[in-house]
Amino acid sequence: MKIEDHNRNIRESLEVIHECIQKGIQERQRTIGFNASVAATEMLEVYLHKQNLINPGTILKHEWFTSERKAYEKLSFDFPEKEAIIKILVEIESKRNILCYGKPQPAEAITKILSLFNQLKIIFQEAGLSWN
Repeated sequence: MKIEDHNRNIRESLEVIHECIQKGIQERQRTIGFNASVAATEMLEVYLHKQNLINPGTILKHEWFTSERKAYEKLSFDFPEKEAIIKILVEIESKRNILCYGKPQPAEAITKILSLFNQLKIIFQEAGLSWN
């Protein structure tokens, strides 16, 4: 997928997350779980493409971040902020299915995912990424 297509998808997820926050995070936990997971993975993919660390045809899958071990196996090469990025992605992914398919979660659990997502977004923005 082209970087422009990833950026369009990321912008869409950012807009949806913003709308969910405005409507109430507990009423939109499924949407937040899905969009935080997919946008975080796409942000990493854009980052690695721009660093020329993965081929243009490489597609990262959110399932790669169900554990740190699996993430490090799939991303065996080094890149800046790798440890922090993987840690955040694994934590977001660990809550994805609970938010998407589980019972309603307390606001604090949803807020934690949003906070992690924002931390990841800041890491990528500080590395020069933009989704505009």
